[in-house]
Amino acid sequence: MKVGAYEVIKARMSRRRMLQGATALGAVAALGGPLSIRPAMAASHGGNVRAEILKIPGVGAGSPTDADWQKVGEMCLEATKANVAEGEFAGVELTFMGLNNQNLHNFLFRGFLKPWEAYTGAKINWIDLAQADYNARLQQSIATGTVDFDILEMGAPFEGDTAGKGLLDPMPDWVAAQIDADDLVGYLKPPVGTWDGKQYRVTIDGDCHTFAYRTDYFGEGAIGGAEVPKTWQQVNAVTKALVGQTDPLTGQPAHGYLDPLKGWGGFGMYFIANRAAAYVKHPDDPAWLFDPDTMKPRVNNPGWVQAIQDVMDLIATEGAYPADQINADPGTTGFSQFLAGTGSMLMWWGDIGSSARTSDTSVVGDVVGFGINPASERRYNSAAGAWEETMNEAPLMAYIGWGIYVTSRVSGDEKKRKAAWSAAAHLGGKDLSLWTAAYPSGFQPYRNSHFDYAEWEAAGYDRAFVEDYLGSNADSYNHPNAAIEPRIPGIFQYYSVAEDELSKGFAGQYASAQETADAIAAAWEKITDQIGRDSQIALYKASLGM
Repeated sequence: MKVGAYEVIKARMSRRRMLQGATALGAVAALGGPLSIRPAMAASHGGNVRAEILKIPGVGAGSPTDADWQKVGEMCLEATKANVAEGEFAGVELTFMGLNNQNLHNFLFRGFLKPWEAYTGAKINWIDLAQADYNARLQQSIATGTVDFDILEMGAPFEGDTAGKGLLDPMPDWVAAQIDADDLVGYLKPPVGTWDGKQYRVTIDGDCHTFAYRTDYFGEGAIGGAEVPKTWQQVNAVTKALVGQTDPLTGQPAHGYLDPLKGWGGFGMYFIANRAAAYVKHPDDPAWLFDPDTMKPRVNNPGWVQAIQDVMDLIATEGAYPADQINADPGTTGFSQFLAGTGSMLMWWGDIGSSARTSDTSVVGDVVGFGINPASERRYNSAAGAWEETMNEAPLMAYIGWGIYVTSRVSGDEKKRKAAWSAAAHLGGKDLSLWTAAYPSGFQPYRNSHFDYAEWEAAGYDRAFVEDYLGSNADSYNHPNAAIEPRIPGIFQYYSVAEDELSKGFAGQYASAQETADAIAAAWEKITDQIGRDSQIALYKASLGM
């Protein structure tokens, strides 16, 4: 956001935001969810480097640039220097495959690693992939059993496909010490990042989806009502009620919840799963995608069907969504719509929280609040085969975070192997990670040390925003009924085909939500049979801790 616009909106909205924040907190407290009490956060600054890098460029000073990324990378090199001599990797060339999504991910990695390259003497070549192309490109390497890259940016769900097939190199002990792996939040510790007892992952992200909403839409006299919706039933009701009204910030047509209706290389599956998790993730059952004893899909049970029906109801409500929403993927809903002032409610990863205050493209920086995944007023019990009329919360741990992995292509060359792991450790360093959590990066808070409110305040965030944003992440990570996705082979094959069938359903090619869900289930059964049902059952149970 431009500094001038930021200050104008801040002055206009600060009092309203305070009042509406109190309303939202009161609503959540009434629900009895974990947001009503938040754990005390750590208060360790970790030295001057952390404070100094958070001043680059400073909250409200515009979007960071490549010069900023390089400067942060240079200031965080001390941990590398303790393990690597200057020029030690001269002559080494490494190939790095990752995302170029929203001009983040690989773009930042380039900047962070340029000082590393200058110090170590290594050279990195880049393979940049759009989000929608990522799954297909990685699956090609998995299917052929070969890789043409030495370092890989990847999410934990792919560990079954890669580590399980010997495509990754195990992490050396010195890397775990350099990155302070013990600092990770609980749900990102082993077994995440491991396979058959070996560690493979340098975590750089802690993906979960949180609820973002426009505070100027809610409160006494506001167009969205006095209280922020706390259930999916209320989300749909408010979205329909906003049709025909005017956005208080932009003067354009008001809209409620922003569902992405276009696929995104399998990643769009998480967004229908947000709705479904509230309906189907039962506190007594860790499974919610498949039956753990048979791998029979649950995606066509009444809870999942209700989630799909919710979206179809809004599609059928003229004006509920922005025009041409059928072609809006999650990148569109998050960056082109919500941050740009279109729509009032969204489920997304933590990028929305950091980008709201630190991106030139955001106009909602001081009128955005956060919470966990909305609840449902009832939940489906798969074991009993019946609905239960009780409130149910279930935050979705979507993708279990990005990590940096080193491939087995370097395993026979110790110099190249050390270079690859050193680059990975630099990107996953404790201090550098604080910067990526606070600024637009594609990543969100994932370490216990990220939850020091004072560090964020010193960077320019106000305390109320920090408590709201960080609290929504902490409450999701620590929720007793969190929906954890399985790290099983083929998981994105399941997700991709689900996206294809959902797109058909949303376009009206299927007669009903049930028919759409049945088509997904049938496709999932074929994938399970192709991979091997017995092995999938065993791995699925293991991933759920059963």
